[in-house]
Formats: sequence, structure tokens, C-alpha cells
Amino acid sequence: MLTSHFPLPFAEHRLHIVDFDASSFHEHDLLWLPHHDRLRSAGRKRKAEHLAGRIAAVHALREVGVRTAPGIGDKRQPLWPDGVFGSISHCASTALAVISRQRVGVDIEKIMSQHTATELAPSIIDSDERQILQASSLPFPLALTLSFSAKESVYKAFSDHVTLPGFDSAKITSLTATQISLNLRPTFAATMAERIVRIGWFQRDNSVITLCSWNNALSPRQERSRFYT
Repeated sequence: MLTSHFPLPFAEHRLHIVDFDASSFHEHDLLWLPHHDRLRSAGRKRKAEHLAGRIAAVHALREVGVRTAPGIGDKRQPLWPDGVFGSISHCASTALAVISRQRVGVDIEKIMSQHTATELAPSIIDSDERQILQASSLPFPLALTLSFSAKESVYKAFSDHVTLPGFDSAKITSLTATQISLNLRPTFAATMAERIVRIGWFQRDNSVITLCSWNNALSPRQERSRFYT
């Protein structure tokens, strides 16, 4: 499968971007993956996306001297080496991967149309969050897609703390040109209630990319101290 790789410094991490041509995918491309047998029943599109994601992950893991692709866990999650946290995402013809020594989550989403944004908004944000989005300079479809993606990044970063949280378990508190902040509610995870998570974001073509890490998950006391030091 034809791919191109772009490493990009982003949100205090190195993001590995892989653009791929799914039409050039061949079944034998999967053979270098140790778990290729588990993909036998997947569709062609899913196989190409999975491969691109693992290629991005291999590029990321080279940062810590690992040269093998992460396997698949019992919940279909990537299996990262001991002491390493990582995240993979893909959308259309782009796959992303990032690794860290701390919990991390990355997400990429195609920007919604105006119609889709209007239809889905009530299931993603509440009235307070809508006011924050509308007060920003961003078009509403972009702002809503960003909100969705940011919440996905948080869920990925802390997936072992939560069980199928709703979108109302992480509330938007602020939005800037490079960062969106979420307040984690008790319904997200009792041990993380009221933490403020600052998530980096940027737009790439017709997609939005977000990245969440433990380093930017502040307790209420830490968040308040930022303004008085």
C-alpha cells in the first residue's frame, strides 16, 4: 500500500501522520503484522485503515527503540510495550499515532457539514457548551467537530478509568485557536472528577486533529494555581 509519513511536533508530543492510498492496498501487505490472521474477516477498507494505523504506530515506537507493530488486545485495543502509552486514529486516507510515557489519546475527524452539525449537536454538547462554541471565531461545524474529537481523545487517553461514558461526562470550559479545555464530571470517573484537561488541536485540510495527555489533566487546585503564580 502506498503511504507517506510526516512526523509533526504537536502538543508537547511528536505526532506521526501517515497518508495512505487505500486503492493500492493488497492482502499481502498485512503479512508483516504478527496479528494478520485476526484481520482475515475484515473488509478491504478496514484492513487498509488498520495497516495505515500500525504503520504510523511503528514510526512512533521507533522513538523508544521498538521496531514491531503493536498487537490487538481482547477489546481490540492496541497492545503497547510495557512502560509506553500510545494512541492510534484514522479518518478517510489519514492515520495518526502518538506514544508517551504518560497516558495519551489522539483523534482525527472529518469536519461535519452544517446539516450534520445541526442534527448531532444536542447529543454532543449542552447549552452552556454551545455558548462557548458560538462565542469563538470558528464556524459552528468546525467547532462541533472539534468538541466531538476532543471528547474522543479524552476517552482514549483514560479508557481504563471509564466505561462507555456519555458526552456529557466531559464538559467544554474554554476554546482558543490551539486549545480546548474540558472539565471531567463525576460520571466520567470518580477518581478524576473536576479535573480540567487541556487538549491541543489543529485543522488539517478538511479534518480536525486533537491530542490529550495526562500532563495536561490538572486537578482543580492545580488549575487555580496557574492563575496566581
